[in-house]
Amino acid sequence: MRKYFITGLLILVPLVITLWVLSLIIGTMDQSLLLLPERWQPRSLLGFNLPGLGTILTLLSIFLVGLLAQNFIGNHVVAAWEGVLRRIPVVNSIYSGVKQVSDTLFSPNGNAFRKALLVQYPREGSWTIAFMTGTPGGDVKNHLLGDYVSVYVPTTPNPTSGFFLMMPRADVIELDMSIDAALRYVVSMGVVAPEKAAVPPARKTAM
Repeated sequence: MRKYFITGLLILVPLVITLWVLSLIIGTMDQSLLLLPERWQPRSLLGFNLPGLGTILTLLSIFLVGLLAQNFIGNHVVAAWEGVLRRIPVVNSIYSGVKQVSDTLFSPNGNAFRKALLVQYPREGSWTIAFMTGTPGGDVKNHLLGDYVSVYVPTTPNPTSGFFLMMPRADVIELDMSIDAALRYVVSMGVVAPEKAAVPPARKTAM
């Protein structure tokens, strides 16, 4: 009985969690329907709510904004809009910071996580997965002696929170592992181990 119960859990738990996450995402995106006039909302037109309609509207809006921003007029509109936002003191700080992060994360040329690393954290002798995000800049660089790298150490199982560290390059180990594989390793709390990298012929021990 116990064997069958565990087998059922292994099948149903990932499915239920996946459906729950999708439900949260769709429910959140469906809130975009509240932006429509009340007489245009599904409840007024159909007499009932239609789950997923707001998600389609949100995705369509994102697509149209991206399409319009790619042409000449759209570029000028976006530039003018950003110019207005940058003239507002508090909004400027928030918008500029968020835009830099989003450009890094979502741009096709972005390099948010450059390499997967193995670092000692939170103490010497304790190792964890981290990601190289760049090198220190600005006045920070003037106060660091030697070659340093910027490192993001994600938390488990939620990698969207974590710690930003600046560590000597000599103290980090670059892993032969893709960013996706490293993220899966972190999210699974080490259960889903990445595939073992093939050893180059020159490094194989002679028989």
